[in-house]
Amino acid sequence: MSDAEVQAVGDKNSLSAEDILDYFRDHPRFLSDHPEAVDLILPPKVKKEKGIADFQSYLIERLKADKEEVIGTAKDLVETARSNMNNQQRIHNAVLRLLEAKSFEEFINIITTDLAAMLDTDMSVLVVEADGGTIPHIQTSGIRVVPEGTIDHWMQGKNCLLETDIQGIEPIYGGGATLIRSQALLRVDISMNTPPAILVFGSRDPALFQPGQATDQVMFLARVVERAFRQWLDLP
Repeated sequence: MSDAEVQAVGDKNSLSAEDILDYFRDHPRFLSDHPEAVDLILPPKVKKEKGIADFQSYLIERLKADKEEVIGTAKDLVETARSNMNNQQRIHNAVLRLLEAKSFEEFINIITTDLAAMLDTDMSVLVVEADGGTIPHIQTSGIRVVPEGTIDHWMQGKNCLLETDIQGIEPIYGGGATLIRSQALLRVDISMNTPPAILVFGSRDPALFQPGQATDQVMFLARVVERAFRQWLDLP
């Protein structure tokens, strides 16, 4: 410890109550300029006659607790808003990337490779039910084909399904299934003349996708994928 630090500690320890009172007399606006100082001190309890309860200390402690709760809630709201803005920015960038595709093969590659990185997930997969080759280029690398009826079974009648703390499904993720612990399954209605399909995002974080989370942004992405498919394949 330096001489200056030793001197500072010595000065601090040598302060008397009268020194502090003198400081407040010389700086009457101290508490107005530094209201946080009120949280560091305890006011004197008001003496009451025998049998009369003193609620002053209780009320002060309650106000302090309420203040801390409000501050904590405000911080949570700020973090949530920041996270929502970040997710929205990611979705917007993903949509722009899909629109930049120069070929159908590049479009599929964006879905199955680029989107995972852009949305901070570990895997993004397009799954289509087998239906006699209704969709052209069905063998394009990156598209996974499952038996008829599989997607309806997985989706449980929903257009969007968020699952947490799961084991990855091998028909979706292949060799990467053991890494996946949470996932988002988004139904993709390409055309009345095409078999069911889903867009899937998987993460090794078991809490990244959870039931009850807002889905409007990822569902918007699924709607963009639908329309892009129709354009590339010239489907109604």
